[in-house]
Amino acid sequence: MENVIELNHPLITHKLGILRSKKTGTKEFRELANEIGSFLCYKAMEDIELEDTEVETPICRMKTKKLNEDKYAFVPILRAGMGMLDGVISVIPNAKVGHIGMYRDDTNDHKPVNYFFKVPKNIENKEVIILDPMLATGGSAVDAIDLLKGKGVKKIKFLCIIAAPEGLKKVTSKHPDVKIYCAHIDEKLNEDAYIVPGLGDAGDRIFGTK
Repeated sequence: MENVIELNHPLITHKLGILRSKKTGTKEFRELANEIGSFLCYKAMEDIELEDTEVETPICRMKTKKLNEDKYAFVPILRAGMGMLDGVISVIPNAKVGHIGMYRDDTNDHKPVNYFFKVPKNIENKEVIILDPMLATGGSAVDAIDLLKGKGVKKIKFLCIIAAPEGLKKVTSKHPDVKIYCAHIDEKLNEDAYIVPGLGDAGDRIFGTK
């Protein structure tokens, strides 16, 4: 899985340990999810192309490079993906934002159900970064990528905090052109399709609904 990039960094390991703890409250969990999201975004942007520009420092004029932020869009998968949005927006403040609404149908083999899809105009001309804290079965990720490719999007990246090997295998087999950036690859899925050791239900912990 050459398109899977895991961030092995001591600071992220430290923050993940706090995020995983069941004692971590909603406020701290939300802050950490956004912070790790920003780290993932920095890593995912290593291959971006900058444009030539010129600025005037307090000393002189100089040639430098800048990012054309209009070329990028973030698309969180609702609702948990919203927990990473502020973190990535802090990296590229003028990127456009779309939304994909999905929920897991626990009565139908945990398959994702799509209920909302709205993306910015000219999305086909942008690089799109999908946000979802947990890549478990991979079903939601595959469906989200399918929807975006159906809109003509050519370059897609997927950012998640925790990934299961089963989900990574599914996404990379269906969409080998999509790069996946994750903070950590966990052991497996359990019988309820939750990541082990994981961190529980990310959406519930971000929004304090349980």
